[in-house]
Amino acid sequence: MNRITKLLAFGVGLSLFAALAVVPASAQDTPCCQGGTIIEGNFGGQDVASLNPILGSDTASTRVIGLMFPAFLNPDPPKGVFAPNQPGAIVSTWDVSEDGKTYTFHLRDGLTWNDGTPITSADVIYAWKAVQAGAQGLNSAVATFVIDPTGQTGILDVQAPDDKTVVVTLATADCTALKNIAGALTPVPSHVMPTDLSTLDDWEGNLAPKVSWGPFNFGEFRPGEQVSVVGNPNYSDALQGTVKPTSYVYKNVPDQNVLTEQFLAGETNVIDGPPVGRRADVRASSAQVFNYPGNSWDYLSFNLADPNNPQSAYDANGNPIDQGHHPFFGDVRVRQALAHAIDVDSVIQAALFGEGTRMTSFVIPASWAYDTNLPPISYDQQVASQMLTDAGWIDDDNDPSTPRVAKGALYAPDGTKAEFTLYTNDGNTRRTAIGTLTQDELGQIGVKVDFQTIDFNTILKLQNAQTFDAIILGWRQGFPDDPDPTQLFTPQADVVGSGNNFTSYNNPEMTALAHQAVTVSGCAPEDRAPIYQKMQEIFQQDLPYVPLEAQNGMYAAAANVNGFDPYPSQLLWNVDTWDLKTP
Repeated sequence: MNRITKLLAFGVGLSLFAALAVVPASAQDTPCCQGGTIIEGNFGGQDVASLNPILGSDTASTRVIGLMFPAFLNPDPPKGVFAPNQPGAIVSTWDVSEDGKTYTFHLRDGLTWNDGTPITSADVIYAWKAVQAGAQGLNSAVATFVIDPTGQTGILDVQAPDDKTVVVTLATADCTALKNIAGALTPVPSHVMPTDLSTLDDWEGNLAPKVSWGPFNFGEFRPGEQVSVVGNPNYSDALQGTVKPTSYVYKNVPDQNVLTEQFLAGETNVIDGPPVGRRADVRASSAQVFNYPGNSWDYLSFNLADPNNPQSAYDANGNPIDQGHHPFFGDVRVRQALAHAIDVDSVIQAALFGEGTRMTSFVIPASWAYDTNLPPISYDQQVASQMLTDAGWIDDDNDPSTPRVAKGALYAPDGTKAEFTLYTNDGNTRRTAIGTLTQDELGQIGVKVDFQTIDFNTILKLQNAQTFDAIILGWRQGFPDDPDPTQLFTPQADVVGSGNNFTSYNNPEMTALAHQAVTVSGCAPEDRAPIYQKMQEIFQQDLPYVPLEAQNGMYAAAANVNGFDPYPSQLLWNVDTWDLKTP
């Protein structure tokens, strides 16, 4: 039960979910799905945005999607590398051409959607065409980053010569090919999907998918409350021959403290990333705890382009578009000044209770490509203040408590105030603390920050629309680990409405190095790492994000959850084997 990913009502007891533990009638005479209800809290109170595998990118959506839908490829959990014939994936084996540009995938026989329709290459081709439409701005497909409008990198074409074969053509040999292909070619039941791909965002099945293939089938979505899925008695890839859980409930929880309280009280029985201030309580309980090096990291991102006139990096013909400049963040000197003004080490202690590691750039410290010799950005408010002055943002009244004003700034008319709006998602106590500290520290150098915590899905809309000033959010490193930043920091991923390069960062040297790193002959990590280390230096100078911290990883399950046996980044790889022990 693996998938590749992009990272509420206290006092509600288990009785609330009794009605959800309903197994389809066909399963009543089988040993399937009698293991009880697994309940996980979705902190922040945010609803899933979409249960369509092509569209869902937020943590809540991908969590539930992974319970119901197959992957194209899956990694071997203990080894952390893609492997043939993995449970939950539709590919059996694959061949690679001599030049490394053509991958031929052979699909497994006998797999069917839960309505009995065979899973075929048509279901993969549909996903690919949806991604192509998304790259044209016709829908919000997530994987548009695999398409380079210039045709110099990425996936060029996907064909299906027959029902059991998928052929992928790449622009160049690519060390990240399997990961990008797996992310782009998520199989979907094409026979029930809309034929007009421009209507995909509004399809009624996005929040109520009736046809799927996974250990669970869709149960019910209650906006503002929860999503439930029920055990699939016909899931042919069950690791022990049958799906054991009766159902899985992903319930909205208003904040991280309530998340922990509900877990400790037995109202939920699995928790992913308990808040750092409550981890000692979880460790002191009877829960089963799994700690691992952090793979989730927080950042403060800046919109570098004109937020009043959002433009994608390229037009439909691959020609660059003038995106303008953000009046404040368009100047790299301003971004560098703000980075020097934020005391990230204090953030780690105050907001993470020490449960984190300082980020120096965009690569997590646990990665094989992390540059151990790159020092973090120094905290020095005097340097920050002088850098702002040098950038044309002047303290005109000798009062640091009032905003500076532009006088000779690169992109702002004289008299413009040094102020911006900073968002993060409500319910996340860690990011709220980070935002509050940032607001205070930037205020000390004459930058006024309007810090707001808002609904997570609203932030995603602002991000995708590229109409924001600055945002504090985070990424969870994909699995298997690969530091390739094409999805985040190259112009091909800068697509208004869908791309993950929502900052509109564009450094041709970074883009060239990203391409070089994924085309290294042999793809040995030791040969690729020096390229990523150079990129980390460039990123630290350019700072489309201020990198903050990588949070230590932690999973926990109640003592009565039998089968809990996670790997790093793989909490639910064997969830179909879980059951609740009876007292």
